[in-house]
This record gives sequence, structure tokens and C-alpha cells, in this order.
Amino acid sequence: MRVLIVGAGGVGSALTTICGRRSAFEHIVVADVDPARASRAAATADSHRVSSTRVDASSRLDLVELASTVGADVIVNACDPRFNPSIFEAAFEAGCHYLDMAMHLSSPHPTDPYAELGVSLGAAQFAASDTWAERGLLAIVGMGVEPGFSDVAARYAADHLFSTIHEIGVRDGNDLVIDGFAFAPTFSIWTTIEECLNPPIVYERERGWFTTAPFSEPEMFTFPEGIGELQCVNVEHEEVLLIPRWIDVDRVTFKYGLGDEFLDVLKTLHKLGLDSTKPVTVRGIEMAPRDLVAAVLPNPAELGQRMHGRTCAGTVVTGIGLDGAPRCTYVYQIVDNAWTMREFGHQAVVWQTAVHPAIALELLATGEWKGEGVKGPEAFSADPFLPLLAEHGAPWAIQERPPSPG
Repeated sequence: MRVLIVGAGGVGSALTTICGRRSAFEHIVVADVDPARASRAAATADSHRVSSTRVDASSRLDLVELASTVGADVIVNACDPRFNPSIFEAAFEAGCHYLDMAMHLSSPHPTDPYAELGVSLGAAQFAASDTWAERGLLAIVGMGVEPGFSDVAARYAADHLFSTIHEIGVRDGNDLVIDGFAFAPTFSIWTTIEECLNPPIVYERERGWFTTAPFSEPEMFTFPEGIGELQCVNVEHEEVLLIPRWIDVDRVTFKYGLGDEFLDVLKTLHKLGLDSTKPVTVRGIEMAPRDLVAAVLPNPAELGQRMHGRTCAGTVVTGIGLDGAPRCTYVYQIVDNAWTMREFGHQAVVWQTAVHPAIALELLATGEWKGEGVKGPEAFSADPFLPLLAEHGAPWAIQERPPSPG
């Protein structure tokens, strides 16, 4: 399989490194609007099967031409989701399969955003599914860590652990500390603002999908292996839109364990209008406030040497087990920053995001995952996916928890 990775930021660079070590790929090209950044990403792989070049991810024509030139079988979108439409459409036009880690951006309801859906995440991608299927092309959407691993975990639980599922709740937390900064996000602040300040989405069988106020339904969740208890709150995330399409479930939520300080910063940015993507003009220079915030904060991909701790991604599933008894199970993965820096030279959050699409690509290359149309990770069997995590040094685990009363 010949792979074209578009985007050589933290995740794209980590993905290049991981894929460069796997024999399933004939050739990997990593492309970025900054050719020097693409070259650095290729160098991290240290493989003759990896090369780099320049591409403008906002230009569909540029992408189609590059895909044809390098003979790509699949295009991987490692950019932030603002560039999704051009990359998604270019893959279709070029006759390539497609994979992303975050779906097309949403648009809140114009008059009642905290009660009514506007344009939901990935709406245009789902709408194009039949057209992709007619051409025999597959687009795997939301195939990172969350969404991604969290969806695979839900699929595994549905197939092997439960006879009936009442609720699936993705819970994300960490004990990461970054030395030398009063505030430094571990992932793209642009994307973090988008998913945290947009109206959170919840799924319930009787209501379908609906929105709530930001940071709603706070709960204290204890993360395993000593990470500990964190307050988790609802945010907008793809799993809520993906999981009910392929898994029979009564309710789906996604909650981040962000911590009080992070929540306060996000709320302040919103109050000041600094989360806005609408450009403003200051002394003759036009810039979106959110882009300015991203520019003044440190690059998360470059914080690995200052970072300590672990990040945990997982899915809580509650319902009736195969034995007919109530069951509550947390299927999770913990990644330690010291290990990812030592073994791969990438910080834990971006590496954990990148390892799961690398596995999905390998399963596409071997034919163990296949299909047509637009599909989420839970549309495929988890059985060939999960064993490969151990090969990459990122094993998964199961923790049983007391079922909720009643």
C-alpha cells in the first residue's frame, strides 16, 4: 500500500514515524505546506520507504495532482479539521481511500444552539457515503485515539462482553504536567476550543441526537493505574455521532477530564471573544482571534521534553453482561510520555493519536479491514485491531467497575 499523509504537524510526524517501521507499507509520502516541516517528519522515520514533499491542503487540485504523482492508494488527513473538505473531496476525485482523525466541523443551531442540532460533525461526509460506495472507495472517519480507539473499544465490548448495552460513555483524562509554562495545552488549542466550546452533543435512543450547554453533566471519574479522580464534563465529540450508527445502545456521551484551571481558561477565552474564528482587523492586519491564541501558545508537538505523566483514553460500557448480570466495564489505554519520547521522540498525546490510524492503515493494507462508503471505526471488527496495539508498545486493558444501582 502506498500512503500519502497530508500534514506534518505533531500527529502527522508521529504517524510517519510509526508507519515507517511497519513492513505493510510499500511507500509513505508525508506532505505539508511547509516543505521543511515535511522533510523533518520524514527524517524521523529513518526509512528509505518514506519521502516528503510540499502540498497546499486547502487546494483540492493540488492534492489530486500529488496523489496521482505519488500513486497513493490512501490519503491520510493529518491536518486540523478546517482542511477536511478539500482533502476528503480530493481523495474521492483521485480515486483514493481516505482516513481522518477528526470529522468535518459542525455549525451550531443559529437560534437555539443548546437545545437543537445545527449542522452536526461529519454531516457532509455521511451524506457522501453512497457516492463513495458506488465508486468502490472507503473513507474511515474519526480514526485517531478519541475518536478511534474509543470506538474500537465500544465495538469490542458490544461483540464480546455484553448482551445488552444501556450506555457507552467515552472518558478521557491524564496526569500530564508541563514544566515551565503557566498554561500549555498538550494538543492543538484550536481544535480543543472547537470541541469544548461548541454545544456538546448527546445521544439517547428516544430523543436521537441533541445538544446541551458547554461543560454540562459534570461527574467525578476515577481513572485507573493511579491517574486518579478528575471532574469530567460533556463536550462535542465524534463518538456520540458514530457509535449509535453501528452499535445498539440507549445512550452515548463523551466527557473530558479537563481540570478546573483548563475549564476556567476556556470560559475566559469565550467571554472575551478570543475563541472566535471570524477575522477581525487590528492596525490593518486581519486575523481570527482563535488563530492568535494558537500562535502565542507553545506548539504542543514541541513540549515532549518538558512533559511528564500519562494520558488515558477509554470507553465505559454499562448494561447486561453475557451471563445476564448487570455489568460496567472500562476498556482503556494508558500511554506514558517518558516512553513515547524515549522510543519514538514524540510526546504522548500526539503519539497516542497517531498509533491508531497507523494500525487501521495496516489492516487496510492486509485486507483485514475492508469496505465501501463512509464508515466509523466501530463498523469494523475490533478483533484484528487490538492485538496490534501490544506490538506497538501501547497495550489496552479492561477494568470492571461496580454497576450502577438499578
